[in-house]
Amino acid sequence: MREVSVSSPVPLVEPGARLAPERLARYSRQLALPGFDDVAQRRLANARVLVIGAGGLGSASVPYLASAGVGTIGVIDTDVVELSNLHRQIVHGVADIGRSKLDSIADTVAGIDPATTIIRHDVRVDSSNILDILADYDVLLDGSDNFPTRYLANDAAALTGKPLVWGAILQYHGQVGVAWAGHGPTYRDLFPTPPAPGTIPSCSEGGVLPSVCAVVGAIMGAEAIKLITGIGRPLLGTVTTYDALSGRFREIDFAADPDSSPITELIDYEAFCGISSEPVRGDEKSAVGSDLEPNFEPGFDPGFEIDARRLADLLADGDPIQLIDIREPYERAIAAIEPSELIPLGTLVHRIDEIRRDIPVVLYCHTGVRSASALAFLRESGFHNASHLVGGIDSYSATVSPALVRY
Repeated sequence: MREVSVSSPVPLVEPGARLAPERLARYSRQLALPGFDDVAQRRLANARVLVIGAGGLGSASVPYLASAGVGTIGVIDTDVVELSNLHRQIVHGVADIGRSKLDSIADTVAGIDPATTIIRHDVRVDSSNILDILADYDVLLDGSDNFPTRYLANDAAALTGKPLVWGAILQYHGQVGVAWAGHGPTYRDLFPTPPAPGTIPSCSEGGVLPSVCAVVGAIMGAEAIKLITGIGRPLLGTVTTYDALSGRFREIDFAADPDSSPITELIDYEAFCGISSEPVRGDEKSAVGSDLEPNFEPGFDPGFEIDARRLADLLADGDPIQLIDIREPYERAIAAIEPSELIPLGTLVHRIDEIRRDIPVVLYCHTGVRSASALAFLRESGFHNASHLVGGIDSYSATVSPALVRY
């Protein structure tokens, strides 16, 4: 194991004004903690914390930040609440379905402490806006669910000299760390390069145990409190990992890479992570909708990708295709694109003979990750007329058939 080199930062935030008696009473159990006093509480009241995401990790960290006394919390999100969010995103309820997650989380915080200021950032954060947003805050919490945003958050924090608390969750596992350029290693020292696209499923693809969100989000909140007040030792140069199946934590120490290139600017993070930054639009020809394969039926190109509207047109026109659902049976019970056949991804290798070779094949899953993997297997197996649905049934529901349940 490499030697870890970190510095002990002073408290991040100067204390604010003296607290009124009712505020002291509110935080009396916190003020009773060894090493925690009214000065620490005043630092929290004067602190400004920016949180990326009002989903699973934001749902766990933001309420604890508010209840601990953080004076100003900014939240970045553009999503609305969906039914499938409710099992893990506990700041939202059934009545919030269809509402902005920002409005929902703001109402939750107001119910905890109306004195907490919530700033809504209804923007898709990227290289063009994150530095301006972050300039008004003391610490950044990244609760995003994708690698481009994680690298963006790390680099923005490094360029501004501000600490980043990051968390990641998937299935039964979670990770938490702190990156603070100048005080210790950053996220790039731990993960110099992103994983190849499609190699790590999203939570919607791989699932997540809701209590993992709670554990990881609560630790993220604790790290922010430690940085703001100066108590304890932040997770600089250390990643805490949690395994819900064993109930155990494990720590991994790491150091800054002396050979890594310095972070001097923000880049195109989707390109860095191997993800196309060009959106697929239903009214445009997809990348495979060209003359690359002129021998097939007009209007259908059996290349790699097909978007939701093109698939809907093919089904409506009665074009000969074999539509294969590679999700799990429980997912198909929620919603399905018909007519289609169910061949779960895990059974594909054993059931390949059920797939016709004489007509074009279209694969679909929830969001397109599993179907892309299945497509690669089919094409390696000689199915040169196979495509997959970009964005999966989630995209199909959003753009073609709103009656399908989104999950």
